[in-house]
Amino acid sequence: MQTEPRKLSMFQVLACGAAIVTLSMGIRHGFGLWLQPITQEMGWTRQSFALALAIQNLSWGVMGIFAGMVADRFGAFRVLVGGALLYALGLAGMALSPSTTLFALTAGVLIGAAQAGTTYAVIYGVLGRQIAPERRSWAMGVAAAAGSFGQFLMVPVEGFLITRLGWQDALLALALMVLLVVPLAFGLREPGFKGTAPVRRAQTVGQALAEAFRYPSFLLLTAGYFVCGFQVVFIGVHMPSYLKDHGLSPQVASYALALIGLFNVFGTYIAGTLGQRMPKRNILAFIYFARAVVIGIFLLAPLTPASVYIFSAVMGALWLSTVPPTNATIAQIFGVQHLSMLGGFVFFSHQLGSFMGVWLGGYLYDRTGSYDTVWILAIVLGVVAGLINLPVKEHAIQRTAPLPA
Repeated sequence: MQTEPRKLSMFQVLACGAAIVTLSMGIRHGFGLWLQPITQEMGWTRQSFALALAIQNLSWGVMGIFAGMVADRFGAFRVLVGGALLYALGLAGMALSPSTTLFALTAGVLIGAAQAGTTYAVIYGVLGRQIAPERRSWAMGVAAAAGSFGQFLMVPVEGFLITRLGWQDALLALALMVLLVVPLAFGLREPGFKGTAPVRRAQTVGQALAEAFRYPSFLLLTAGYFVCGFQVVFIGVHMPSYLKDHGLSPQVASYALALIGLFNVFGTYIAGTLGQRMPKRNILAFIYFARAVVIGIFLLAPLTPASVYIFSAVMGALWLSTVPPTNATIAQIFGVQHLSMLGGFVFFSHQLGSFMGVWLGGYLYDRTGSYDTVWILAIVLGVVAGLINLPVKEHAIQRTAPLPA
């Protein structure tokens, strides 16, 4: 009789997972700071920069599905190491690309694939397998809060590096920094994944996918996540330029992004904790409705440093707070055997939204000289996402017959 493999300690999983997410998410949150330095020096349009980051988000979404499959089958360690190496290569390529095509391949395709292997889908798969269900939503909130702290920590660091080293050397410095993910990945080597032999599953990949895509609540969660990606990536990438266009200093943008990260630490932790105590669909609906209201007030109020900081703090509390309840709901409905893969599919929708948000921001700005249309669209989508999350059913799916191994 095969014994159940021992679990990693909760402290080890959370410490290593949170540190990896802090680094990988922290770096990506600062990419908007490079928009104007790169486009001005290279003579590129904002649309060309935005398109590369849109491709990055799309690459992240597509590769996240496969990274999740590999992590579920062979363990997260190999995926994390490969992702770290790709991240370093992509950042170096981003610094040295002489054309928009190579920039799109490095800043877009490579870094997107790297993020797929070093962020939430892979880390949450480990958390789901290694942490008991009664603490799972809380643990996911801790990991998401770490990603938020990464934004608070890394965005000012990236702004400082750009100022002191120039934008190219700053990217090369980040390429070295992201390699710290490799030693941290050793702390997430799960005992159940020995050598290259896959863990035996009671449900195949095809069965898991067929079950999920036939289940309406999975599709509703997936649609809601599209809106999350649209809103946060548009704001994260284009708000620094939006503020500068309205006469505010670059320091205001750096502080604004840092405030988003700081308050997101609290927002994601609270969302994960509340997910243990109340229906997660209500948490998600509230977040999306609140985002729509906050963006609307921001557009109507006079634009000053104070209003920017207030907007950033409130929006920060809502920023990635969708992540813990969404992933915890997937685990609650379908179990944890294919959690990274199913989370990857939902996150793919998030990245489609990210693609549209960041690309539309650049495209419409180049043609109209304004971001107003995209801001309004972000409000409308927030209301829609709030409505479609209300009917989600969170209880474990009832399988009428045992599935073959």
